Amino acid sequence: MDRRIFIFIAFVIAALVWSAISPHDRFTWFLEVSPVLVALPAMLATQRRFPLSTLALVLIAVHALILIVGGHYTYARVPLGEWAQSWFGWTRNDYDKIGHFAQGFVPAILAREVLLRVSPLRGSRWLGPLVVCVCLAISASYEIVEWLVAISTGTAADDFLGTQGDVWDTQSDMAAALIGAVAAVLLFSRVHDRSLRRLRIESSI
Repeated sequence: MDRRIFIFIAFVIAALVWSAISPHDRFTWFLEVSPVLVALPAMLATQRRFPLSTLALVLIAVHALILIVGGHYTYARVPLGEWAQSWFGWTRNDYDKIGHFAQGFVPAILAREVLLRVSPLRGSRWLGPLVVCVCLAISASYEIVEWLVAISTGTAADDFLGTQGDVWDTQSDMAAALIGAVAAVLLFSRVHDRSLRRLRIESSI
């Protein structure tokens, strides 16, 4: 097994085990970590014929950790968000906005990687805008899933929604994802290109 994958799996599984020990609410924990539980086997199944760049793997691990921590505490109770709320005088725990920023940033790198490798968009000026559109579609889909879970389970999904009384929470979540996607395209494209070049070199050895 690729050493990078071994480190990635060990990190994510260790975080999952920690988060599964006495979470604040077991149902919310499952809802929050379910993307990780789906993505991990999917990545393992495709890694041999479509290995990801090191940058993509690191970002996926960070995003997984954000979801896993949010699942353990529930987003409205994550200590980091509570500390920031106290330091900056915010009216709510904004840890969930970190998650939604990552929901734009990380899929942007993944979408960019897939499009660069399997589509004719290399060097095209449409690559960046299309990557951002993919991320907005993912963010909107996630909000629809949250809505469907909420109407099916009632108050049991309150912690999963994490609105904390903010009527504009859905819109600000998608805005955070948009900012994350644009930031990834503008700031990390060159770093991503270098990571892809290293992957091609390693794959050809």
